[in-house]
Amino acid sequence: MALDQWLLEDYFPRTGRSVLRFYGWSRPTISLGYLQKSWPDHWRQLTWQGQSLGLVTRPSGGRAVLHQGGLTYAVVTGATGGKRREIYQHICQFLIQGWDQLGLSLTYGRGGRGYIHNASCFSTATMADLVSPTGDKLIGSAQRQTSNALLQHGEMIWHGDRHLFELVFNQPAPWQKTMAELTNDPSLPQVLKVLTTAAQQHFQSHLRWEPLTPQEWAMVKEK
Repeated sequence: MALDQWLLEDYFPRTGRSVLRFYGWSRPTISLGYLQKSWPDHWRQLTWQGQSLGLVTRPSGGRAVLHQGGLTYAVVTGATGGKRREIYQHICQFLIQGWDQLGLSLTYGRGGRGYIHNASCFSTATMADLVSPTGDKLIGSAQRQTSNALLQHGEMIWHGDRHLFELVFNQPAPWQKTMAELTNDPSLPQVLKVLTTAAQQHFQSHLRWEPLTPQEWAMVKEK
C-alpha cells in the first residue's frame, strides 16, 4: 500500500493524472486504517497454513481489513471538495456496473451504530460499502484526502476463507457467499477486463497501462 500512498502524495500532485489499479496479496495480511490506534496483540503472532500473517497500515481510514483471496482496488484522482458520501458513491458506481455484468447485483449499505467499536471493517456495512441482495458486505471502501488529491480504495471479497476471518476477528464471517460463489467464479482476467471497461465508461476516460520506472519504484520504497 506504499504505492497507493505515493500515488496520492507524490504522483498525482506532480502529474495531475488519475490512476486506477487492482492488486492482490502474496500472503494473508491485515491492514489497519491510518487512524486506528489499537488492535489485538495476538495479531502479530497469527499464522495460517504455515505462513505468518502480514500487518500493515493503510494510507486511508476505516477499521481493520483481512486481505486473503480478495481483490483490492485503488482510485487516485483530484480532490473535489464534495460531500464524502457523494464521492464514495460516484467512484463506487463503476464497481456496481462491472459486477452487475458479471452477474452480481450490489447496492449500498445502510450504515450501522457501533462501527468504530468493531475491529473488523467488514462487520458493518456503511453507506460507502456495497452489499449483496442478501445484505452481505462484499466490497468495503475507505478514503483519504489531501489538499489537492483523493485516494479511495477497498477490498472485494472475491474468494475468502471464513475460518481465517473467524481466527482473526473472533466472530463469524459476515458473508454467507463470496463474490466468486455468487458469480460462478469468473477468471481474474475476465474480472479485470469487465471492471476496467466499466471504469472507462463511467469516468468517460481512456485507461492506459503504465508501469512504474525504476526511479519511481525507488521513491515508493522510501514511503
